[in-house]
Amino acid sequence: MAEFLDDSIDFEAYMSETDAQARVRPAHDYVQTLKERLRGRKKQRFVYLPWEKTQANFDFRSGEVTVWAGQNGHGKSHIARIVALSLMGQGERVCIANFEAKPAVTLQAMARMFVGKNPFSPEYQADSGIAAIESLYDDFGAWTNGKLWLYDQFGTTQAGRVLGMTKYCGKELGIKHVFLDNLAKCVRDEDDYNGQKAFVDECTAIARDLDIHIHIVHHLKKPSRETDKPDKGDVKGSGSIVDQPDNLFLVWRNKAKEDARKANKIEHQEEPDQVLYCKKNRNHEGMADGEPTIALWLHRESGQFLGSAHASLMHFPCYPHRVPAPEPMAREWEAA
Repeated sequence: MAEFLDDSIDFEAYMSETDAQARVRPAHDYVQTLKERLRGRKKQRFVYLPWEKTQANFDFRSGEVTVWAGQNGHGKSHIARIVALSLMGQGERVCIANFEAKPAVTLQAMARMFVGKNPFSPEYQADSGIAAIESLYDDFGAWTNGKLWLYDQFGTTQAGRVLGMTKYCGKELGIKHVFLDNLAKCVRDEDDYNGQKAFVDECTAIARDLDIHIHIVHHLKKPSRETDKPDKGDVKGSGSIVDQPDNLFLVWRNKAKEDARKANKIEHQEEPDQVLYCKKNRNHEGMADGEPTIALWLHRESGQFLGSAHASLMHFPCYPHRVPAPEPMAREWEAA
């Protein structure tokens, strides 16, 4: 027989129950979850940075936000494009919203890195050279189909519109990584700390709720010298830009090396061209350093940043980004 609920129960008390009362649970309730995470890690699919040497240090997790911050002209957008190409090569869907460059400019830079050649070199200026590059661009376009979207919005925009676009990408297109380049174009006033905080807070909520990864490109304060190496405290604007996201990378360009090269000097030439300083990796698991310093070298013809001075160009359609070994030729057996 069904049981009846006594009218003497104070149902109103349950209606007014606070969110904290409903969510506070004893720790042992989660032990089974810990066991499942431990065993499931072997089957988990990881998404990495482009460079193999960083596999043990960092991986992109769904439901998180990463900030890429650097001084003006230090290659923040350049690094973001390389990361985007790598993510696509790992089977991820990507959308790039670059409010400081038109879509064709963003795509031009990515195509150059993909094909590994500088289309403006003298050898490609004749009709035959242009045709060769166009053929490579066709390969690039075919490869991006179903992997890459570009948001066609140039200049300052409204925060609500950007957040709505990000939700649309996650809900309707199944996109897993959205790049917002950059925060200053989404929150108009540099001193609007409340606006910056609210925007980043919304990004963290969207990433969590839609199980996607949001990348925010942002500026650092202008240093006393351009060669100064950045730190976490150099991030411009509200402290929430550092506090709320899950991961923080600082992008630094070795201007001293560039100046020495232009002056035909040998100083600094063994140093990297670019360095990524990971200053936050909130949910890192593993024994390796979760906040690595990543040295990179520029291949000037392609625009790729490589993991060592003598590394081969990255082949983005697969991961790791190495050119696949040729398949062995089938051996023909002659009849006896």
